[in-house]
Amino acid sequence: MGVMKQEIEQAIAVAVKDVFGINVAVELTRPDEQFGDYATNVALQLSKQLGKNPREIAEQLAEKLRVHLGDTISDVQIAGPGFLNITLSDAALVDMATAKPLQPLVGQTVVVEYSDPSAFKVLHAGHFYTSVVGDTIANLFENAGATVHRVNFGGDVGRHVAITMWAILHELGGEHPEKLADVPQDQHADWMSARYVEGNTAFEENDDVKPEVIELNKRIYQVVNDNDHDSPFAQVYWTCRQWSYDYFDAFYARIGTKFEKYYPESITAPVGLRVVREQLSKGVYKESDGAVVFEGEPFGLHTRVFINSQGLPTYEAKDVGLITLKWNEYHYDRSIILTDYSQANYLEVVLKSVDQFASDAAERTTHIPHGMVKLRGAVKMSSRKGNIFRAVDVIESAKEANKKATGRDDEHAALGAVKYAFVKQRISPEDLIYDPDESVSLEGNSGPYLQYAHARARSILAKAGEQKSGGLNGLQPDERTLLRKITEYPEVVQKATNELMPHHICTYLYELAQVFNRFYEHNRVIGDEREAARVQLVQHYADTLKNGLGLLGIMAPDRM
Repeated sequence: MGVMKQEIEQAIAVAVKDVFGINVAVELTRPDEQFGDYATNVALQLSKQLGKNPREIAEQLAEKLRVHLGDTISDVQIAGPGFLNITLSDAALVDMATAKPLQPLVGQTVVVEYSDPSAFKVLHAGHFYTSVVGDTIANLFENAGATVHRVNFGGDVGRHVAITMWAILHELGGEHPEKLADVPQDQHADWMSARYVEGNTAFEENDDVKPEVIELNKRIYQVVNDNDHDSPFAQVYWTCRQWSYDYFDAFYARIGTKFEKYYPESITAPVGLRVVREQLSKGVYKESDGAVVFEGEPFGLHTRVFINSQGLPTYEAKDVGLITLKWNEYHYDRSIILTDYSQANYLEVVLKSVDQFASDAAERTTHIPHGMVKLRGAVKMSSRKGNIFRAVDVIESAKEANKKATGRDDEHAALGAVKYAFVKQRISPEDLIYDPDESVSLEGNSGPYLQYAHARARSILAKAGEQKSGGLNGLQPDERTLLRKITEYPEVVQKATNELMPHHICTYLYELAQVFNRFYEHNRVIGDEREAARVQLVQHYADTLKNGLGLLGIMAPDRM
């Protein structure tokens, strides 16, 4: 939030206190430009409490504000039933555009957990989506001054691994780790994905396979617990697990995502088992038919199993272990978890159980659920059936669409298009339909449109060369309109941070580019008598675009 906005809010609060003796929290909004730069309905809020006409209250406050704010404002008007509309002076607007941004979260620690892929499977479009959105949310917290830890979590033990291992052993003709060398390196992930589909089909259709998978599941846990790297079975497991991690790292590097730490379930599972068993004796969890459960009904939730009848941890216990590890390591002020919406009820139960014995860890955790990512026109997909929309397919579809539209094979442009298409939609339980052609369009609200807008501004600045210093004074109407829009940026970023909704930044950047286009259409920059001032405006505009795209993880090119 700009310093000026805070100062005006405080000045209004002081005016209310001075005139009416009431403490009030004031929140300014941005009206249409014709109504000023800021507006407040504080007079309407006070009307009932004071038993006065809101316009009368507004008149008294306006008179006080003209004195309190002095040169900061050029006008205070009363509109409608009693709205206060405030217009800043040109000098104040320039100060806002050049002020150093505030960092209200300095000293806070934030953990952002996202992507969360499972080993022995391929990354699908949902992993790509949550990686992009998670990165952006982490960027927002860093921008606000917080110390941010980006972490990842995924299954390297459990039934899906046992299913895949069953098929791998069948494909190898037994426990023959040496045969894994025959699988080409660039096919490791797809090869394991194919085994998962084969194993899952056998598990669902052949009753004889189920006990074999159950036994393999126990063996995998034993391998991990014993840190066995020598037996042939263990060598197959560890080799294929590493294939998955290498594949994850390569994709994250490709899209520009970095994680500080990866928590595999093999690490969180024993911690979760220990914690659940400790809390079993304290009554948080209960035994039920040989299993350990948390009864959610007293809290308006449902019962879930945390340790199954075979003594193995379920996903629930693994998440308890993860929360415990994150809390012990970071003692965070905020913990953000991004997953698809199907896990919303599940995580609610897990967090409620943790709340019974580690309330700070649970209460400081926010789960952000999102819908599935689907390709426009595609049928329903399933990783179990092998017809998933893979993360790499998203990139390739964007590259193909971009090449068709521009004739260029440009991965940076494709990545910018995909990331923007993901982030510009409000995070919600609704499915996100990805349209490759729409995402790469140079017209409309798209990543390439904003990248081109930035490149265009940089081209103007390059033509201007070195400029003599000249103040942004005596603003003409179109110049003021553009500068006013630029000053909205810190407020939009803070709103996106507070609400954990980065789409606000996309909406703003698109509007900003449109305002600049209208300005540039009617106002010459190079060669105009106001060239020095307008070049400064273009510089502020380009820097704002670059900063906003950077928060979204999108490169802002100087040329396109």
